[in-house]
Amino acid sequence: MSAEDKVRSPCVSICALDANDICIGCQRTGDEILRWTSMTNQERRAVLLKVAERENKLAF
Repeated sequence: MSAEDKVRSPCVSICALDANDICIGCQRTGDEILRWTSMTNQERRAVLLKVAERENKLAF
């Protein structure tokens, strides 16, 4: 698998965890951030779905 095929990180270089262990920049948990490089594309896509859910909760 080439680098182009990997699911890209949602990191936006605003790195700080809130009281719930969620990054205020990318909405991933600390654990998700630490494990990102060893995740499969399927695992990464699952994290991105969770990120989208977290972002939607912030909008309300």
